[in-house]
Amino acid sequence: MRNKIKFFRTSKKRSIRFELVNENKPIILIFFHGFMSNMEGTKPTALRKFCKTHKIGFLRFEYSGHGKSSGNFIDGNISKWSEDSKELIKAKIKKGKKIIFVGSSMGSWISLKISKFFKSQLCAFVGIASAPEFTEELMWKKFNSKLKKEINTKGIIEIKNDYGSAYPITKQLILDGRKNKIFNNLKLNLPVSLFHGANDKSVPIKYSLKTLAIFKSSYKKFFKIKKGDHSLSRKMDLRKIQLEIKCLIKNIS
Repeated sequence: MRNKIKFFRTSKKRSIRFELVNENKPIILIFFHGFMSNMEGTKPTALRKFCKTHKIGFLRFEYSGHGKSSGNFIDGNISKWSEDSKELIKAKIKKGKKIIFVGSSMGSWISLKISKFFKSQLCAFVGIASAPEFTEELMWKKFNSKLKKEINTKGIIEIKNDYGSAYPITKQLILDGRKNKIFNNLKLNLPVSLFHGANDKSVPIKYSLKTLAIFKSSYKKFFKIKKGDHSLSRKMDLRKIQLEIKCLIKNIS
């Protein structure tokens, strides 16, 4: 099979790594990965295989500063990563194609943020451990006074995640997140299916429920996955997600 992984150069000269398969199919699934993740994780890899098997178009990519895309992670923020996503999709997905956004964690925030630019094409949304506005509620508001002083002074701090890895958080990321809130000003009339692990220690389930409230649709589903963690990458998790995507496609076809 010919390697379809390529790079797209944005208007701001950022080089975005992506792969588009089955691009001539009428429906294209677009995967938005999470914070400090990439397009080679278990979920996008499984969804790629699923789409190849079922003859569905599939686009996966990496925001700047992630994976093998250009740039430094600490220079990125929701605005820049949203811009990367919007420009790539507009350039690579033909007009007239139906698209389904699949947002994983932060990917739900970014995909919903740019949804207004694809009103004529966007026909469904799938959220996996959705985490819109996480920079304020799950970062800034949980920082103690010492961490807040440090990030205000140095502009950057390092935090350990639930898996024991350290990652940098910048002041500009926090400030930019405040400019990109969606919960109080976004309403969408689209079929929606959301998944959240009952044992997610990174993002509370209430974030998926708040995301669900954005949608005004007769097709609204929420799946609370028993013993599921934040990644929802077990085989049984992936099967449930893929089965529901089949249902969504049947509903919109």
